[in-house]
Amino acid sequence: MPVLIRGRWFVLAGFLGFVLCVTSVACGQRSNGAAATNTSGGRGGRGRGGRGSGAQPVVVAKVTQRDVPIEIAGVGNVEASTMIAVRSQVTGVLEQVAFHEGDSVSKGAVLFTIDRRPLESTLEQAEANLVRDQALVNQADAQLARDASNAEYQNVSAQRQEQLVERGIVAKDAGDQSRAQAEATALAVKADRAAVDSAKAQLAVQQAAVNAARVQLSYTVIRSPIDGRTGDLAVKAGNLVTGNNTQLMTIAQLEPVFVTFSVPSMHLAAIKRAAAGGMPLIVIAAPQDGDPRTITGRLTFWDNVVDQTTDSIKLKATFDNRDHRLWPGQFARVTLQLAMVNGATVVPQEAIQAGQDGSFVFVVGENMRAQQRSVTVGQRVGDDIVVQKGLSPGETVVTEGQLRLEQGTTVQLADSDGNPQDGGRGNQGRGGRGGGRGRRSGAGDAAGPTDAPGGSNAGGRASS
Repeated sequence: MPVLIRGRWFVLAGFLGFVLCVTSVACGQRSNGAAATNTSGGRGGRGRGGRGSGAQPVVVAKVTQRDVPIEIAGVGNVEASTMIAVRSQVTGVLEQVAFHEGDSVSKGAVLFTIDRRPLESTLEQAEANLVRDQALVNQADAQLARDASNAEYQNVSAQRQEQLVERGIVAKDAGDQSRAQAEATALAVKADRAAVDSAKAQLAVQQAAVNAARVQLSYTVIRSPIDGRTGDLAVKAGNLVTGNNTQLMTIAQLEPVFVTFSVPSMHLAAIKRAAAGGMPLIVIAAPQDGDPRTITGRLTFWDNVVDQTTDSIKLKATFDNRDHRLWPGQFARVTLQLAMVNGATVVPQEAIQAGQDGSFVFVVGENMRAQQRSVTVGQRVGDDIVVQKGLSPGETVVTEGQLRLEQGTTVQLADSDGNPQDGGRGNQGRGGRGGGRGRRSGAGDAAGPTDAPGGSNAGGRASS
């Protein structure tokens, strides 16, 4: 029994000793693990600090100074300076088309020919009536001349009869009769003069009819009213065209052309001030035809009202268009130059950053440290931006890599792909290796506490 009881006690004591040993070993492992973690955390912190304090690669550019124009950009539409819709003014059969669609024609060139025979007959009839009316005028003139002579004779005869009546040679009735005949002849002369005037008026009317017939006949030949380019032909030869109704085709004048565009009304005051100098404002157009060359014109019109729906004002520029680069209906990018700013401070637009307090840039100062500086920006000029306040020509600003920077961050120059240049890659690498050693040491201590001297001693004490 004692042996048995001792056996049981021995077993119980061994079990408790085993539990105490396991507990001691675990505690030793946690103690050594915490120490290893603290050790690795300190090394890791220095490693991360090495990476954070290392020079950051950035792309930089110099602040320059140059003359820049004050411009207003927009999108415009090309319009022909003159657009003519060619219509027939008489009714008839279209006999001939003297051009091909799309040809360039000169002013006065023959475009169409219409059958002229009906109008020729009308003209001949009017001319015949004119000859008749001219004969009537001649006849009235002859009648007037005859009656005027007779009236003169009757007047002289009446005067003689009055003298004879006064002497008593001729009876008074004979004198009164002679005077009555003279007055009747004078009235006939007045009637003849009225007839002559009526005949002349009729002659003038007939002359107008002849002129109208000639004009109508001239409409059978349609000529170009301007220098321009012909459009699509709507009516072919042999078809009947109706006067003042049928549109045959269009002609567009390409030299010069207009480009119409709109700008916000807030620029109207600046435009008026610039135009008050007496010099025409320059407008540069870039048609969307793939050709990088631009065309220079001049501002010739701005509307007398502001469009209330868009709060913009309509402008129009004139271009000589000698090479026909601009085509009616085409869209073009338009730049209106108002003035020239001499010696403006310019930086690439990538350098400008937006913050809560406004625009700012990172300036590379002494010891290659970044300095955040607030700036006041002006207008955009191509890929650059004018800086009105905050920078001086010759300073160096960061154009790429701003997200890795703050006030006082050390930087190093990099290429356009973000790769550090000579001397920059080593510092960053040492920082990374320092962090790596810290992590490896911590991991080793946590994974293998029995390798540490403290861990083995703790395990021995726990097992005893």
